Amino acid sequence: MMGAPFALTLSLTQTRKITGGETRVVGVSIPVIQEGEDLFAYIERVKGAFDPTLYRQVLGAANEFKEGDQMIGVAAIDDQSRDNARQLIERTRIQDLNAHPVFEDELHQMIVKGQSPEAHDRAAKMTVGELKQLLLTQKEAAIKAVAPGLSSDVIGCVVKLMSQQELIAVGAKVFNPLPGSQIGAKGYLGARIQPNSPTDNPDDIFWQVLDGWSYAVGDVVLGTNPVSSEPESVRAVELVLRDLLVTFGVEDVMPHCVLSHIDVQAEVERQSPGSTALWFQSIAGSDDANKTFDISLKKMRDYARSRTGKYGLYFETGQGADFTNGHSHGFDMVLHESRKYGFARALTHEVAAAQKAAGKTPAPWVHLNDVAGFIGPEVFRTREQLVRCCLEDIVMGKLHGLTIGLDVCSTLHMDVSLDDLDWCLDQIMPANPAYLMALPTKIDPMLGYLTTGFQDHVRIREKFGTRVNDAMWAFFQKLGVIDADGKPTKHFGDPTWVYLQYRRKKGDTRSDAAIIKAGRQQLAEIRKRGVFIAEGFGQKPSELNPALKIEIDQIYQDAKKSIWAELSPAFVAGVPSVLPVKTQSNDRLEYILHPTTGEQLSKESQTAVQQLRQQHGDKYNVQIVISDGLNALSIMDEGQLEPFLKELRSQLQAAGFRPAEQNIVVRSGRVRAGYRIGEMLFGGLADNRAILHIIGERPGTGHHTFSVYMTSPTGAVWGQAGQVDHNITRVVSGIATTALKPTKAAQDTVRILQQMNLG
Repeated sequence: MMGAPFALTLSLTQTRKITGGETRVVGVSIPVIQEGEDLFAYIERVKGAFDPTLYRQVLGAANEFKEGDQMIGVAAIDDQSRDNARQLIERTRIQDLNAHPVFEDELHQMIVKGQSPEAHDRAAKMTVGELKQLLLTQKEAAIKAVAPGLSSDVIGCVVKLMSQQELIAVGAKVFNPLPGSQIGAKGYLGARIQPNSPTDNPDDIFWQVLDGWSYAVGDVVLGTNPVSSEPESVRAVELVLRDLLVTFGVEDVMPHCVLSHIDVQAEVERQSPGSTALWFQSIAGSDDANKTFDISLKKMRDYARSRTGKYGLYFETGQGADFTNGHSHGFDMVLHESRKYGFARALTHEVAAAQKAAGKTPAPWVHLNDVAGFIGPEVFRTREQLVRCCLEDIVMGKLHGLTIGLDVCSTLHMDVSLDDLDWCLDQIMPANPAYLMALPTKIDPMLGYLTTGFQDHVRIREKFGTRVNDAMWAFFQKLGVIDADGKPTKHFGDPTWVYLQYRRKKGDTRSDAAIIKAGRQQLAEIRKRGVFIAEGFGQKPSELNPALKIEIDQIYQDAKKSIWAELSPAFVAGVPSVLPVKTQSNDRLEYILHPTTGEQLSKESQTAVQQLRQQHGDKYNVQIVISDGLNALSIMDEGQLEPFLKELRSQLQAAGFRPAEQNIVVRSGRVRAGYRIGEMLFGGLADNRAILHIIGERPGTGHHTFSVYMTSPTGAVWGQAGQVDHNITRVVSGIATTALKPTKAAQDTVRILQQMNLG
C-alpha cells in the first residue's frame, strides 16, 4: 500500500520487437589511433591537453553496446571505434588511470580509502592489458593478492576488454563466500526467497516461503519487497519471516529482511529489538545519485558501524539506475556500477571494523544483489545484453571482494521473454554468481517483472550440478522434501506438507488431515488475491505444473496489452472537470524507449498549466494529476479510478485540504511529469502544496494496478526547478479492485498526506 521514497520506477512489457533502426544512432567515433598510443596520449594528440569529456567518452566507447550508454552519448559509433577504445585502455597504466578519476566526489574518496595500499602498489605499474592477462592466466590466490588494491575505475575498465568467455573464466575461479557458509563458494548456488505480496498480506508472504522450501530452495535470505514502508507494516512482515526461521530452528543459518529504506528498518529495530536481522539498502554510484535514495555516506557509515551481530548489510544495485535518475555525470553504466561495488567494499570494511571493536572475530555477513534488467529498454533491450551485463557485474563484484548475487530479470517491455530468461541463466551460470532470486513462478506478483522461479533453481541444480548451502540442505532433508541422496521425495513441491511440519513445531495437535485441509483453504484465498503458489511439477521436477504454466502465459500476454494501451479520448473526456495535457513523447514507442520525454510537458501543455496557475492563484493546496503511465488499462478499468477519485476528494475536504476542481490528465506521463506540473502551479506560493499523481503501473502482476505519488513541499521548494524528486515523495501502490481497494487506498493517501504536512 504505502511506499517510502524510491528512485526506480518499474517499466514493463511489450507487444513487438523493437529494432535498433527505430532510434537515432549517436555515439563516439575513434576512427584512427597510432601504434603504441595509450588513452592519455590519444587525448593529448586530439585535444592538445587532458580533456575530461573525451576521457569519459573513450572509456564508454570501450563497452559492448547498450542503449543506456548511447543515451548519454558515450557509446561507440561502430565496431572499429570500440576496438580502438579498447586498445587505448589496454595500453594505459593503472597508475595513470588512478591519477585521473572518472568522477570526483566524496564517494570516490571513500572508495580510494577502501583499497589496500599494499595491493595497490603491486598493481600500479601494470597496464590494464597486463592486468587482464593476470586475471586470465593466474590462479585465485594471485588475483586476490592484487584485487584489493584495484580502484573501482580500474576494475570497471578491465572488464570492458574481456569477451564473454573471458569474463566467465575469471568468474569461475574467484570466490568470496559468506563467512561460516558455502554461499558464494565454488559449486554452490544460493537463493533469496522473494515472497512479495501486492498488499503485504502476511499469509501471502508466509506461504511463498513454505512453497520455496518445498522445492528445497531458499538458503541466503528471506527477503520481502514491501508495498508499505510504514514502520508498523514493515515490523509485521519482519515478524512473519522471523517466526518461520525461529520455528524451524534455522535463524542462525539464514537471515530475514524487509527491503524498506534502511532508516525504516532501523526504526523498526529500535521499536522492537530483535525483530530485524539483515539490513538492506539500495546504493548508487555517486553522491548525487545516492541522495535520490535518501542516503549519504555518513548515514551508511554510521549504520555499517552499528552492525555488530552475525548479519550485516544487504545491498542492491543495477546498471542504468544512475542515469535514469538524472545522474550520469557523463560516464558510462559499467563504471557507475563498479563504483557501487567500491562503496559496498568500503562499507564491508566498516562492518568488519565494528565487529572487531566489539571483540568479535571480523566476519561480516555482507552481500550484494545486482538487479540486472530491472529498469527497461532505455538501459538495454535484448537477452544478449542482459547476459553481458550480468557477466560484467559478476566479475566486478568478485574483484571487489564481494559475495555477489544476481537478479537475472527483465521488465516486460524489454525484448526478453520467459523462455529467453532460461537461455540467459544457462549462459551466466558458468561464471558462478553466489545466488539468484527465487519466486513461485518467473513473475513477481507485486513488482510485476520477470525473474527466477523456484523450479529454475531445480533445473540449474540438475544441469550444472550446483549445490545449496550445506546447513540448509540438511534442513531440507530433515523436512522430508528431499531424501538422503538429494532426490525429490513424494512431498517435493507440496507446501501443505511443509505447513504440516510448521504446525507440528507450533504444538498443533490436530490430525494431519485437518491441518492440511486448513492449509488448502489458506492457499485458495491466496490464489484469489492473484498471488502465485507453485505446487507439484510437470514431466520433470524442474518444470512448472502445466495448469500454472498456462496461467502465467496468460498473465504475460495481458501485460503486453497493458504496456501499449493508451487512454482513449472518450475516457479522458469522461473524467470530471478534466484538463487534458500531454508530454513530449510523440508516441507510445518513444515513451517506452526514451522515458525522459514522458517527464516533460509539451510546450502547448505547459502554456495550459500556466494559464491554470493564473486562474487559481493560491486558492488550492492540492492538485490531482492522472497519467496513463505503464498501464493505462488500470486507469480505464471500470470501478477503479472513479471510486478512488470520489473518496479521495471527500477525504481531502474532510481533512481540511483545498483540492483544485480540475483533474489534470496527462497522456504519456511518467512520475516526474507530476513534479513539473507542481513547479508550474505552486512555485513561490506560501505553505505546503501537494501534487497527488495517480499513475498506471506494474503490468504483469495479474492485476491492473495504479499508484498515487504524494509530493507536498512548500511553494518555495516547488519554485526551485528540478529540486523536487522521488526522495521527498511517498507512494500508495497496488490499487485495484482485485488488490488494495480504491476507497481504502484513498483513505490511506489522505492519512499519509496529513503526516507529510505535519512533518
